[in-house]
Amino acid sequence: GKHRVVVTGMGAITPLGLAVDEYWQGLVEGKSGIGSITLCDPTGLSCTIAGEVKGFDPRNYMEHKEAPRMARFSQFAIAATRMAIEDAGLNLGRENPDRLGVVIGNGIGGFLEAQEGHRTLLTKGGMKMNPFFMPIILPNMAAGQISLIFGLKGFSSTITTACAAASHAIGEAIEVIRQDKADVMVAGGSEAAISPVGIAGFCVMKALSTRNDEPTKASRPFDAKRDGFVPAEGAGILILESLEHALRRDASIYAEAAGIGVSSDAYHVTAPDSNGAGASRAMRWALEDANITPNEIDYINAHGTSTPLNDATETLTIKTLFGDYAYQLPISSTKSMTGHLLGGSGGVEAISCIKTINERVIH
Repeated sequence: GKHRVVVTGMGAITPLGLAVDEYWQGLVEGKSGIGSITLCDPTGLSCTIAGEVKGFDPRNYMEHKEAPRMARFSQFAIAATRMAIEDAGLNLGRENPDRLGVVIGNGIGGFLEAQEGHRTLLTKGGMKMNPFFMPIILPNMAAGQISLIFGLKGFSSTITTACAAASHAIGEAIEVIRQDKADVMVAGGSEAAISPVGIAGFCVMKALSTRNDEPTKASRPFDAKRDGFVPAEGAGILILESLEHALRRDASIYAEAAGIGVSSDAYHVTAPDSNGAGASRAMRWALEDANITPNEIDYINAHGTSTPLNDATETLTIKTLFGDYAYQLPISSTKSMTGHLLGGSGGVEAISCIKTINERVIH
């Protein structure tokens, strides 16, 4: 049969703190990590607030010469991976590197670094650009750098399915272990896109909240007065292992990854399928894959972006799949406190689910 897959380590860099415990503490206390944008100048934009990662020094997590050769999204991924490996008590020197892999989800790669390079091109000329420009901006370089720095020589991939990327990456990593192509997978997502082009691009789509005067109340999933999402940055990384491998090294196990489901709406470029059919297919397939019934679900960590379209559709999706039981099922969205980590959101939100199971607390 297929290998069972468990979670043995977690690492997080978030707007609520630079470690899993700080992040979780913030969620349970209902703290908001959202404030006025400081990473770039948002003058003239309709949204001037974001969930920024504060106090992050990449040199605390990697060699000094490595940090400037990496985009911010890759630095976050390395930092969260280092914490997750330590948390899992994984001694990489004892492992077969061919059986260690990585799948990272990401939305748009080195967006701010691409913008800086373009500015250099226009002001000083192309030959003055950073010679590391290409490997810095590529979306696959978070996974690439993780593989390089930690010596993971097995399966490697990057998933760039927009805001589903990190969840999707965790799903892919689960399948790799199930198929016996790896013993251990580093999986999750990372994003750092708080830049003038990144913010402006979402502003002109009218996707972002304009509640700039109340940053901590701007991200309000499922609220009648929600008016858009709040952009954020950070990374969430899990260590996934086959159950046999985890037991063999006597690892502590946080949770089992029981089932996954992946579907497409095939409906519209930016709007969700209005009857929620795509999302309910993915959820139904995840339940079937895990061999459990809808009524066995204790909690749903919603995508809950705080946009008028997403939240209404997601509610409908849950009612469609769960029927009457939907009304007894606790649902919350981590994004009310972190903002929307875009391609990285599924990583930090998987961690909040795992903490919910272990601490028996729903934020």
